[in-house]
Amino acid sequence: MAQQTPVSRGTEAVPPIERDPRLIVTATSPRGLITTALHRVRSGELGPIPVILGLIFICVVFQFAHERFLSPQNLSNLAVQIAAVGLMTTGVIMVLLLGEIDLSIGSVAGASAAVLAVLSVKQGYPEPLAIAAAIGTGLVIGIIQGTVFAKIGVPAFVVTLAGLLGWQGLQIYLLGDTGTINVKDGGPIAALTQTYFIPAVGWGIAVAVVLAYIGFTLYGEQRRSAAGLPAKPTMEIGLRALLLAIPIFGAVALLNQFKGVPLSFLVFVGFVVAFDLMLRKTRYGRMVFAVGGNAEAARRAGINVDLIRISVFALASALSAIGGILMVSRSFSASLSTAGGDELMMAIAAAVIGGTSLFGGRGNAYSALLGGLVLGAITSGLYLLQMDSSIRYMITALVLLIAVVLDAMSRRSRKLHARS
Repeated sequence: MAQQTPVSRGTEAVPPIERDPRLIVTATSPRGLITTALHRVRSGELGPIPVILGLIFICVVFQFAHERFLSPQNLSNLAVQIAAVGLMTTGVIMVLLLGEIDLSIGSVAGASAAVLAVLSVKQGYPEPLAIAAAIGTGLVIGIIQGTVFAKIGVPAFVVTLAGLLGWQGLQIYLLGDTGTINVKDGGPIAALTQTYFIPAVGWGIAVAVVLAYIGFTLYGEQRRSAAGLPAKPTMEIGLRALLLAIPIFGAVALLNQFKGVPLSFLVFVGFVVAFDLMLRKTRYGRMVFAVGGNAEAARRAGINVDLIRISVFALASALSAIGGILMVSRSFSASLSTAGGDELMMAIAAAVIGGTSLFGGRGNAYSALLGGLVLGAITSGLYLLQMDSSIRYMITALVLLIAVVLDAMSRRSRKLHARS
């Protein structure tokens, strides 16, 4: 324990306030940073390490198996492919942080896609207005489901299971007898997945992201220092910025060799970053973690638990609606197969594989990106190898099981080291 000088109060010496050593930042060299990281791993704080290592392993295996796996064209297709389900995964993560589950996200995406197609094609509304209405549909659905769960007390599993069936029925009803409504090519809807940024714009985005990270981090650490709290050393901030810049600049360099950075992937990443900042840096985010960790304790602390739950389900459904819009954009149509396949299971699997705990209270928005990349890489690699989808399901199941086992082991290790 760090030694502190006793504080004098009159004639008595008041014992110093001892600070938890886990809050004291002492790593000021590369060796110290590595030691700190190893200590966190031994304590059960695995973070994204298993997912990143697993993703690297998957890429190496498939690259050896097929030379086109890491080609710019395949990686560009992969980036567009994971965007829709990735947005759904971001919503799933929000719900999982509460320790709950939402089984209706696939049906919500399908129903919202049907609303988009009906309004833009059959009713002739401007496409931007139809997109807004589709997102609003998802938002209203989430509010309804969240209210039934939070206010009436029906388990989220039952509410969203009913939603899975009900909103799928709405999708079938809206699409009519044909079951398919085609959207026009060249409009705002199609542009969401057909737009690619030129190389100069891609590089500009990459530089802006890294500089924004450095700026926000330095500002946050200065505020911590001014408040008398431990702050990260400059070397650690620089190292983190470098680790962030390597994959970002590498990805932009590869994507620029094909068509450029896809707009749909940028939309997905933008939502991930926004939700990560919301969860880590805002009062609302802290309340979400508090409710997920212990709802009764959060209620006694003055948090409106019902409102948090309703808002989380609303956000999850809205993100699912945006995912459904991207699916329509990619296929140029809304049909009964839109979000009617394995999208629900893939979204939940991606959240867990990415590092979000099934037990609630632990996880982050970047789980959507990491988990989506893992599942997308598996799907893309098996497609290149022309393997049956049954193999993909079995491999996905194995990866999911490993992720859950690691989560359980991490929880046990944290308890042994007195970490929540």
